[in-house]
Amino acid sequence: MRFDTPATTNPIDRLRIVGQPVDRIDGPLKVRGAAPYAYEQHAAVPNQAYGWVIGAGIARGRIARMDLEAAYAAPGVLAILTAENAGPLDKGKRNAAPLLGGPEITHYHQAIALVIARTFEQARDAAQRITVSYAKEEGAFDLAEARAEGVGPSKDSPDSKVGDFDTAFAQAPVQLDATYTTPDQSHAMMEPHASLAAWDGDRLEVWTSNQMVAWAHEDLAKTLRLKKEQVRIRSPYVGGGFGGKLFLRADVVLAALGARLAGQPVKVALQRPLIANNTTHRPATIQRIRLGASPDGKLTAIAHESWSGNVEGGEEENAIQQTRLLYAGANRLTGTRLAHLDLPEGNAMRAPGEAPGLLALEVAMDEMAEKLGIDPVAFRILNDTQEDPEKPGRPFSQRQLVQCLRLGAERFGWDRRKAQRGTRREGRWLIGLGMAVGFRNNMVEKSGARVRLERDGTVIVETDMTDIGTGSYTIIAQTAAEMMGVALDRVVVRLGDSSFPASAGSGGQWGANTSTAGVYAACVKLREQVAQALGLNSADLDFADGMVRSGARSIPLADAAREGALNAEDVIEFGDLQKRYQQSTFAGHFVEVAVDAATAEVRVRRMLAVCAAGRILNPKSARSQVIGAMTMGLGAALMEELAVDRRQGFFVNHDLAGYEVPVHADVPRQEVIFLDETDPISSPMKAKGVGELGLCGVGAAVANAIHNATGIRVRDYPITLDKLLDRLPG
Repeated sequence: MRFDTPATTNPIDRLRIVGQPVDRIDGPLKVRGAAPYAYEQHAAVPNQAYGWVIGAGIARGRIARMDLEAAYAAPGVLAILTAENAGPLDKGKRNAAPLLGGPEITHYHQAIALVIARTFEQARDAAQRITVSYAKEEGAFDLAEARAEGVGPSKDSPDSKVGDFDTAFAQAPVQLDATYTTPDQSHAMMEPHASLAAWDGDRLEVWTSNQMVAWAHEDLAKTLRLKKEQVRIRSPYVGGGFGGKLFLRADVVLAALGARLAGQPVKVALQRPLIANNTTHRPATIQRIRLGASPDGKLTAIAHESWSGNVEGGEEENAIQQTRLLYAGANRLTGTRLAHLDLPEGNAMRAPGEAPGLLALEVAMDEMAEKLGIDPVAFRILNDTQEDPEKPGRPFSQRQLVQCLRLGAERFGWDRRKAQRGTRREGRWLIGLGMAVGFRNNMVEKSGARVRLERDGTVIVETDMTDIGTGSYTIIAQTAAEMMGVALDRVVVRLGDSSFPASAGSGGQWGANTSTAGVYAACVKLREQVAQALGLNSADLDFADGMVRSGARSIPLADAAREGALNAEDVIEFGDLQKRYQQSTFAGHFVEVAVDAATAEVRVRRMLAVCAAGRILNPKSARSQVIGAMTMGLGAALMEELAVDRRQGFFVNHDLAGYEVPVHADVPRQEVIFLDETDPISSPMKAKGVGELGLCGVGAAVANAIHNATGIRVRDYPITLDKLLDRLPG
């Protein structure tokens, strides 16, 4: 099905099942521990061995010598994989650095060996007996130093210029020129990267934890120099990813190579200390923002420049993309700068680009509102735009940002905010309110599905879409149930298998909208087959309550499959609507904080998110996504930071003890409001994504609330005690 004209009325609009707060189908399995994750596929294949990964002890250089003798002699050891016995390997197109290093080392903790033994403990013990000598080389590990040396724009990402920023900024009566920094961050998902691999002749089967099965399938085959038909990947349950499992990682490749070397199935989980350095992370940024405005608050000049670093072949953190679209202003300059660093690869983490970009932009907007003497909410409303500010005449498909801000201000009690900072107290606590805009683009991706009607009336859906804790099983079942007119318990959903039609996968906030649109397309075909089998006109059919109705006739749906199951498969493909209309999602985030006047301890008391993100397919699971994202935003504001050892080139706090994330005691009262919105430009579902929108802007709202409480403006995240303590009001 090609989607190149806006959606009209269709069966989804009935909202009998879609749009309802349905419990997660996979919930009971997960609560009982009956949902097997990658490392828990104990019964998938017999005779499983265990692998322990050894990571490089330097950031840049070569392996001079690796002594394996003592490890080979250890009890239970079956094989030891290194670059010397791995055979020829290619590199997947989505990996910046080789997943098996040696002799060249590209980054710290790059995998250089896998010890395979009969038990986990034996593999771990033997790995400790390996000694490695290195020829170390100097590396670049400091983004600020790289920036000072001068880094130009990437040839693939030239600066965007509209109007004459330099002149407009120089002439602006009110100006802001400020620099903000965000640190490297880790995905810190609960489930580590893990895989089980088994060979049958020249055919490989892998159970893994991956958000994008089709990408992993393609890149694993390429890496191992196999045909795609020789590889099958399964990822039915993923225990969190946040972008860290978008791409093929070392656990998959090592498990496959190790299983071939050992001659039996091998399972591998990256040890927690390896995850921060061996896999990907959100890169640090340095962002300079310049705003010029007239005294009445209208922005006349907007510039946002961002510096980030990466390994050779890596990409920049596109922290300026929201600034190109969020506010009106005739004269604009945005651009990114990419420095070569020898730290581990930086790549996508929940809301890449907008999450760190809004940490800077939305604080800058607050600073500008303060200079102008305008309320922060009113300032943002004043500079709203209903069209792409870089391409006048190109409208947003839907843009209810102003509605988000006004409703949020009303529900949060924004009128009780004291404009004079540091003046509201409750005992020892300084109280402040802050807000920020949330913005995330709505991307659409090709997505396929297969739907089958069984003789008993059961509907089976198959697609390689993954469920990373987001509720994919449930919204896909809701879609099929709505389209085929059956109860939810008559739908069986099978996900995460590369033998199924390729979906959009779980990433970029496109997963829910596009995967359900793919199921919608397959169901449209199946409905036509049902009509043909029943001898009915497909144009006037109503599918409901397990029946197919046409005029006065009413026939059980199962009758259509009396002669055998009916199968339909299709792919949703998107035309040029995304070029003709700017598709984005919006939110207003509001936060109340309390700051201890003596210790600078920050406690977030309450949070509100008002979201405009198209049709909400399941309000219960969508709310869960947003409150999780809000919590993640709290962490980005107050605690999350991968600390870089700038001498040795690695992240020091590479475990869940040293890398701090919010826990239950940190999470306040959270409220989420979804505006009533459908977007027929987006897809037949008229939906958009919301899981990343809930993060975008939250950290800035926390920072702005701290400023309101204390009068202290912090431009370097995270906002820790040391950045407040000596500046607290007396």
